[in-house]
Amino acid sequence: MNLKQPRYLLLAAAFLLPPVALAAKLEVQVQNSSGQPMAGAVVFLESAAASAAVTPAATAQIIQRDTTFIPEVLVIPRGSAVTFPNKDTVRHHVYSFSAIKPFELKLYVGTPTDPVVFEQSGVAALGCNIHDQMIAWVVVLDTPYYSHTNNDGLAVLSNVPPGDYTLRVWHKTLLSEADVAKQPLSLNSKTPLQQVKLK
Repeated sequence: MNLKQPRYLLLAAAFLLPPVALAAKLEVQVQNSSGQPMAGAVVFLESAAASAAVTPAATAQIIQRDTTFIPEVLVIPRGSAVTFPNKDTVRHHVYSFSAIKPFELKLYVGTPTDPVVFEQSGVAALGCNIHDQMIAWVVVLDTPYYSHTNNDGLAVLSNVPPGDYTLRVWHKTLLSEADVAKQPLSLNSKTPLQQVKLK
């Protein structure tokens, strides 16, 4: 059997392959109502195709250290599990009354045996019944396409399939779902920088 195929046959085979849609990159500039850059905003793209592409992340963590939740904002895809290790010498009582995932981890040290699985998209605010200053947020997304803004208010989403999406932006200062920015976006290799101003 001759393994050396003529070059024209290889070229012909390549042309018969279906075209591959190149992934696109999106840059988003987020500002507050005064036009100042907003660091720590969560920028994400939603669509039916994005929802179908969601897979749970490996188990994530929100650590309690120095009576602080670390990280303050955790972003995960829908269906992901989160553990809450207590690295302090005092006991904590972690809870959330949020509609997407109400739960309680009563007074404990170390790491609870069972992680908390977040099956629904949305935002869960966390607190500690013992230390009122401890606040954190778990942002559960119905999309694998998301990023955070840096100190300049810029977020970069890479390797996103071209298509029609809804561009959304969340920040911990927003008071309700109605305040979460939302705008239609057709993404391709020529999509320019998007600017979003939060309320």
